[in-house]
Amino acid sequence: MICIYCSNDTKVVNSRHQKKLNRVWRRRTCINCGTTFTSSEAVDLSGSVSVIDDKRLEPFERDKLFMSVYDSLKHRKTALSDATGLTDTVITHMYPLMTDALIERDSIILIVTEVLQRFDKTAAVYYVAFHPSKST
Repeated sequence: MICIYCSNDTKVVNSRHQKKLNRVWRRRTCINCGTTFTSSEAVDLSGSVSVIDDKRLEPFERDKLFMSVYDSLKHRKTALSDATGLTDTVITHMYPLMTDALIERDSIILIVTEVLQRFDKTAAVYYVAFHPSKST
């Protein structure tokens, strides 16, 4: 990674895996200017995971998932921060269900519904109304 200040190479001086968010936290120091900064690295699922929807394959889009969760939480004052955390939770629950980098749309709907049900029952009802499962 390059320095955010001088665009030269950096070295990692500390690194920690965040299991809950499936990310890596790294403390970096610039070799040239000596500046220290933190980076958070996560897998970009859009290039590696596909969603099966009516036997079609579509790339997974975190933003699309986020917006569907956010729309369900609009009645809350903290909808933006809640949707961010819940989207990360949903993605964490998706990993065990992925087979060969594929996951079914209905599996995502089920996970989102379960996560929202535990967090806010009104949001779960709203989500199910606008995202019906095709298997039921």
